This record gives sequence, structure tokens and C-alpha cells, in this order.
Amino acid sequence: MRRDIFQAIADPTRRAIIALIALQAMTPNAIAENFNSTRQAVSKHLRILAECELVKQEYQGREIYYSLEIDKMKEIDKWLEQYRKIWENRFNQLDKVLSKLKTNK
Repeated sequence: MRRDIFQAIADPTRRAIIALIALQAMTPNAIAENFNSTRQAVSKHLRILAECELVKQEYQGREIYYSLEIDKMKEIDKWLEQYRKIWENRFNQLDKVLSKLKTNK
């Protein structure tokens, strides 16, 4: 089964992993230390994130370091942009109505 990036970010643990490795590349053990779950569960989340190309793996000796794949995150941001514009427009309309009500008092 092919997963997409939106399935990957639907899980709160995977979003937390993304937030962790956005700051610096980390090993699976270092990532697992931040969660109250097994190392195997964290590895499963990392595998899903890697399948969706949201994280990249870099081998340094025996260690694997996971880091965020920024270009894939841009794909998510691009999709969200359409909704961001809608909400900004609605907030701007609300500001106008509130300003009008304020001046009428």
C-alpha cells in the first residue's frame, strides 16, 4: 500500500517526530527517548515517514540519522495555502465588520 504525506502527518506521534528532527538530525534511539512507547513503535513511525519521503536517512558509521525532508514539507504547505487564504480573507472581513460596529457606537 502506497501512503501519501497526509496519511503520514495524520498521526500525532509522527507530527511530534517531525517537530523533533526539524531542529536536528537524530538517531532512532534518540528519537525514541522522547516518547513513552517502544523503540519498535518509533521505528514503525520512522519507516512510514521515510516511505512518504518526509524524512531522509543518513548513515554515519553504524548509526542512522533521520532528518526532515524540507521539500516534502513545502508540498504540505502549498496544499494548506489555499485554506490559509480563505481564513485570512474571512478574518479580514470580520475585522471590517467589528470596526464598523465600533465606529457606530
